[in-house]
Parts: sequence; structure tokens; C-alpha cells
Amino acid sequence: MNQIKTDEFDYELPDERIAKFPLQQRDSSKLLIYDKGKISQQSFVDLPDLLHPDSLLVFNNTKVVHARIIFYKNTGAQIEIFCLEPAAPNNYEQNFATTTECIWHCTVGNLKKWKNKTLRKKFIYDSIEDELTVDKIENNDESLQLKFRWNSGLSFAQVMDVCGKIPVPPYLKRESQDIDSERYQTIYCKPEGSVAAPTAGLHFSNDVLQRLKLKNIETDEITLHVGAGTFKPLKTEFVDEHVMHNEHFFVKKTSIQKIIKYIGNITAVGTTSVRTLESLYWLGCKIKQNQNIQNLNVQQFEPYQNNFQISVEESLQAILDYLDNKNLYEISASTQIMILPDYKPKTVNKLITNFHQPKSTLLLLIAAFTGNDWRKVYDYALKNDFRFLSYGDSSVLIPASIENS
Repeated sequence: MNQIKTDEFDYELPDERIAKFPLQQRDSSKLLIYDKGKISQQSFVDLPDLLHPDSLLVFNNTKVVHARIIFYKNTGAQIEIFCLEPAAPNNYEQNFATTTECIWHCTVGNLKKWKNKTLRKKFIYDSIEDELTVDKIENNDESLQLKFRWNSGLSFAQVMDVCGKIPVPPYLKRESQDIDSERYQTIYCKPEGSVAAPTAGLHFSNDVLQRLKLKNIETDEITLHVGAGTFKPLKTEFVDEHVMHNEHFFVKKTSIQKIIKYIGNITAVGTTSVRTLESLYWLGCKIKQNQNIQNLNVQQFEPYQNNFQISVEESLQAILDYLDNKNLYEISASTQIMILPDYKPKTVNKLITNFHQPKSTLLLLIAAFTGNDWRKVYDYALKNDFRFLSYGDSSVLIPASIENS
């Protein structure tokens, strides 16, 4: 693992190049094509014509929750709570289904103004009047544990929907608006849990999905709940000094079987799909070595500290055997994987992704597919009026070769 200076992944991004709002039509964005060193451009609506038949497109189907909840003290002071991930119950589905109380890991804006008193927020949901209260439970360096309570029997998912706001990225420098509730979600989103959208999927329309199907391009869905750490910039001198955030992912047995079928012809929609698929490989390697493994987690530098001589098919088959032995229908795990420029992807052959922030871990991941050509890609995008970041334009990256034998 070579030491890489963070400054090597910096570039100048003028504020006016950051897309503050989505385009009227999802699939009308520009599409940059990086194909083994050559760069061209088309429209995203042309994507089905650029992918091979009999290939697999993997989506992250996570849904963004209304994670920003604002409380007001009697003094008028505003306390903003940002729900990061569930603590009790720590299972996403169970937590969202609770009807009286739950605990979340949160960050709090204007924390100094909040002493130890209970915060209260009255709300109405479908003519049901209720009050949401929140108290501090535990404090650590990264976040606070907060207990939410309410009385109406609504699920916490319903409470969040009415009390919270969609957490649009901080670099938009604006409050969330009505349009974000629809457009900061993919059209295929399902399980709730993310605090940031898997933005590569925002370009897909029903028309594009239908044309993919007509061209015999297979699709499937995995789930990785995107954490706020995705926006955490690289602030260390060397990128390997950065501490990656942990994210939960879920992949069904049927999806793993489909991935095995399409090894060598897999396109990931977004960096979160890449992180999930690559984590799946390393997790399978660990399971193959130890079927009694307890901690289903891929740590930040595990891919660089292990030299498993295991193929993708062998690795994924080990996961299937593990699931069969435990009578499970999906693998539930977490990952801190940090994909560096020298990383050789095991499972993914092509990547569809937006244009990312300077000095970000996402830019490092892009370099794993393009090498030093990432600068050429981003220079082209800047010179040709591409829109950047979450609501910006898209790209499809096709590297010269992928290690998935």
C-alpha cells in the first residue's frame, strides 16, 4: 500500500459548476464516456446503447430518510438533530417500525444551546396530533445517542417523514425544498436508511429502465445505507491516514447468484454499489477461511493486508454456503473499505457515477477505474460545461482491464 498525498487528488471546482438543483428530466443530463483512455460525451438517455446485452447492472436501492429534525427552544434557539444510524433497535427495519420510542446515533447543531432539558416538537400526521420528544442518552467523540419518544402509535418512519427534512448535501448551501423529497431519491428506492442519496442512480428514468430491459441488459439491486461520512473530506496529509466511515449493506442470496452468473460483465451504478460488491468479495474470502466467523465487517485496509488466492466465484459461493448453513436469505454486514487508486476491482467492470468533490475518498475510488486519467476526465468535464456533484451530470467509466478471474 503506497503512501499517497491528499493534495494529489485536489482540483479547482468553481461554485457555479456545482448543480444546486436537478434538471427537469432525470435522464436529460450529460453523460461522459471514459473508454480505456478515450473520452467522449452523449446524453444519459443514450446509456442503454452503450452497455452490452447479456450484462448486469447493479443498483443501490436504499432510500433517503428525512434525517434532519429541527427543534426550537422556548428562547427561540434552533437545535438541529441529524439522525445518522439506529442504535436501539439497531436494525433499520425494526427501528423504523417502532411505535413508541427508539434511540439513534446523531449529531447535533447548536449543541451548546441544549443543556439537559427534553426537546419537544408538536406535529400532525393525517389529522393525528402528537408530540415528539428527545433526550440525551450518551455522548462520545463521533456522535450522541438520543432517545425519541411519541404517543400516537405511528411508526418512527411516519414520525420522521412529517417532522424531518431531506438532508440535502452541505455543499448545495441551501435548505431542502419540496422538490428534494422526490428528486433526491432514485425512482427504485425501497428500504429506508440513508442520509445521503446514491446519486448515480438519480439519472435513471422509467424509460431508460425499460430500454435496458428491451436490450436484454439484466438489472439487480443491493442495499448500502449511505452515511454522512460520504461527505467527510480528506484532511490528512496522506490518504491512508484518513479514517473511513462504517456503512451497513445487505445483499440477497438471489442477487449473489446473479452476480456469479455475470462475472466479467458487471456495471455498478454508483460508488456505493462498488463498495458493496467489492466488500462482498472480501467478506466471502474471510468466510471461506472461517465458516464460523462472527464479525461480518470489512475493515478499511483489509484488501491491502490480505493476499487471498480466491476467485470471485469461489468467494461468492462461500457466502451462499454460509447463508444456506444458517438458513438465511440475505447477507447483512458492514464495510469500512477504502478503495485507493492502486486497488484492482474484483467484481465490477464498468462504473456509472457523478463527478465528485476535490480531496474526497470518492475521487480516490474513481482513480481505481481510471488511474491518473481521472484528471483528464475532470478537466474535460470542466471545459465542456458538465454539472458537478449530487445533482450534476453523469459518467460511465470503462477501465482497460479488471481483475476478476
